[in-house]
Amino acid sequence: MLNKLAEFRKEQNKTMQEMALKLGISLSLYIKVESGERNPSYSFLTKFKTAYPNADINGIFFTINTHEKCRETID
Repeated sequence: MLNKLAEFRKEQNKTMQEMALKLGISLSLYIKVESGERNPSYSFLTKFKTAYPNADINGIFFTINTHEKCRETID
């Protein structure tokens, strides 16, 4: 399953290179963040929010996946 940033990028019909250019960052940094190899920095998030002011930052970057058995105890 794709992560939320990859899903967002595909919804925007952008390549990784195009996203990196729009955000003003290197392609290698973008790839690392999208692949989950690196967490987005404050600077990355600021650039992302500037480029996509209506994007759901929390939903894209801060969603916590909880196992279904754990969700049962939370609900």
